[in-house]
Amino acid sequence: MNKVVVKNSEIVKDFSKMKSPRLDLLVEFDDRTTVDLEMQLRQTKDNLPIRFSYYLARLHGLQELEGKYYGELKETIALVFFNVNLIDNHRMCNTFTLRNEEGLSFVEESQDRMKLRTVEMAKLDLNKPLKDMNEQEKMIYYFLNCHKGIEDSKIKVMIESDGVIQMLEKRVETISDDGWKKIIEDFQKLHENEERMELQLEIEEAHKQVEDANKQVEQKNQEIKQMIQLMLTNGMSLEFISKSLSKSEDEIRDLLR
Repeated sequence: MNKVVVKNSEIVKDFSKMKSPRLDLLVEFDDRTTVDLEMQLRQTKDNLPIRFSYYLARLHGLQELEGKYYGELKETIALVFFNVNLIDNHRMCNTFTLRNEEGLSFVEESQDRMKLRTVEMAKLDLNKPLKDMNEQEKMIYYFLNCHKGIEDSKIKVMIESDGVIQMLEKRVETISDDGWKKIIEDFQKLHENEERMELQLEIEEAHKQVEDANKQVEQKNQEIKQMIQLMLTNGMSLEFISKSLSKSEDEIRDLLR
């Protein structure tokens, strides 16, 4: 890998009824592999696995393939870092592809162009000795604790002995305080917008539920009205109908208006 390009993170709609989500970070490597990097710090009412499956499918379908063979599709990866536990196993890192009920892959693994990879940071054992951690665990530990610097004994050892961590540290040093401030502010704005959108969806869903409930009440009242009219047609008194329906005569009159 020689080059990484940060792409426009908004998935543009193909038609009006589509969602237009904004990804946390969308990058393209020099081999044209597209990676959506997502940071999910909290559980939401919106189904997270379905949401990120949708992101993956939309991104994969955005490739310009006119006049080309399907075999020329480039790899698309949704890489999601969770601060909550979603997958019912003990693995911190999981990769999901298209498979059947018995685990048989639909596409040969070497040719599979769509992958959803999850990193559940909450599964990391922070007390595990550094020497017993694998490379993934070390990187996640660093990510979660690098702000402590050499005050954290594990971070201190990583900075002193791990070439990848040393490269990251040098890269971080080139970012000014204002640069970090902007990165944090942009990230916060992104997730605040996400929260507002979720709240708007909740409000719309609540309004829909109220409307549906009102329609059900109106339908029930219409059914009762028709029944009362039938009872009156058959010569039953208002007093008898009132007792039969456990409603006052005034309520029955209101229904008939």
